[in-house]
Amino acid sequence: MNFALPAELGDIRAAVADLCSDFPGEYWRALEPDGYPDAFVEALTKAGWLAALIPEEYGGGGLDVAAACVILEEINASGCNAAACHAQMYTMGTLLRHGSSAQKERYLPQIASGGLRLQAFGVTEPGAGSDTTKIATTAERMSNGYTIRGQKIWTSRAEHSDLMLLLARTRAPEEVERKTDGLSVFLVDMRAAGDALEIRPIRTMLNHATTEIFFDGVEIPHDALVGEEGRGFEYILDGMNVERILIASECIGRWFVAKASSYASERAVFGRPIGANQGVQFPIARAYAAVEAASLVRHKAAWLFDEGLPCGAEANTAKLLASEASWQAANACLDAHGGYGFAAEYDVERKFRETRLYSVAPISNNLVLAYLGQHVLGMPRSY
Repeated sequence: MNFALPAELGDIRAAVADLCSDFPGEYWRALEPDGYPDAFVEALTKAGWLAALIPEEYGGGGLDVAAACVILEEINASGCNAAACHAQMYTMGTLLRHGSSAQKERYLPQIASGGLRLQAFGVTEPGAGSDTTKIATTAERMSNGYTIRGQKIWTSRAEHSDLMLLLARTRAPEEVERKTDGLSVFLVDMRAAGDALEIRPIRTMLNHATTEIFFDGVEIPHDALVGEEGRGFEYILDGMNVERILIASECIGRWFVAKASSYASERAVFGRPIGANQGVQFPIARAYAAVEAASLVRHKAAWLFDEGLPCGAEANTAKLLASEASWQAANACLDAHGGYGFAAEYDVERKFRETRLYSVAPISNNLVLAYLGQHVLGMPRSY
C-alpha cells in the first residue's frame, strides 16, 4: 500500500488555500445570518475548481473524485464554507453518467464557465423525509413535455441556482411493482418556470441558504428528462456515494484541530499555556486521531469510486466517521477557547454551527448505521 497522495493533489491543495486566503473570517462573518458568498463562488468558478469533475471536452477540469475531495477539504480547512458550492460537484455525477449527449453539450460548457449554476438538488419533501420512495411531487407527461406539481424542502441554494436536479414521481405508487420504481430525474431550468415556481427561504441556525419550493404546474420540455423515465431513484442513489464522500471531505477540513491546538499553545492561565493541561490537550489530540482515521476511510472510498468499484459501505462509513470526528473536534475547540469560543470574531461558533449539520444531513447518521447493519453486516432491517 502506498498512502502518499499524488503530487498534483498537493498542488491543488496549495492553490485552493491561496484562493481562500482572500476570504478570511471577516468576509464570512459579514454574511451572517443569511448572505450568500457570491464573490467566493465566483472566484472558485473562475479558477475552475467548481468544474473539476466536468470532462475537459466540455471545458471542465477532468479531475476525479479524489481531487474534488481535496478541493472541498481545503476550503473548510482554510476557514471558508464549502457548503456554498458543493452541490454543483455532487449533482454533476447524475448528469455526467445518465444525461444525454445533447444535455451535456448544452449545459456542461456553460456550467464550467460559470454562465450557469447547478446548485439546487430537489429531492426531500415534508411528508417523506429520508424515505425518498414516499415523495409525492409529480411530473405528469403531456404532449409538449411534463407538468410538475408538488413541494420540496431543504433545497439549499435554490435562490442562487439556474438549474435544479429534480426527483419527481412519473407513475403512482400503486402502478409500480417495486416502491423504488416510477421516479424520474429532471434537469429543470428554474429561470423559465415563472410564477409557477415559488421559492421560500428557511431561516436556520447556520447560514446555509436553504429553502422550500412549491411547483404549481411548472412546465418543462421532454428533453429535461435525465436518462430513462422511472429509473430516477437508481440514478439518485448512484450519485449519493459521491455526495457522502465529498461531505466527509468537508468535515475532515482539520480547521478545528489546528485552531484549538494553536490557541491552547498560546493562551496562558495560571502561569502556563492551557495546552499543557491534559484536560485541554487530550480532547484535541483525540479529535486529531479521529479526523485522521476518518480521512483514511474517505480516501479509500474515493479511490474505490474512481476505480469504478462498489463503495457504498466505505462512502457511508466515511460520512459517519468524518461528521462525528468533526463534531468531536468542534467541541474540543470550543472548550479550549472557553468564553472566547462564543465570540463571533474567533469564528469558532460559526464553524461549530456549520459542522453540526452533517450529523443529520445529507443523511442522518442513524440511517447510515441502519445501512451498515443491514447491507454490510447482514442483520435484519431495522426500519
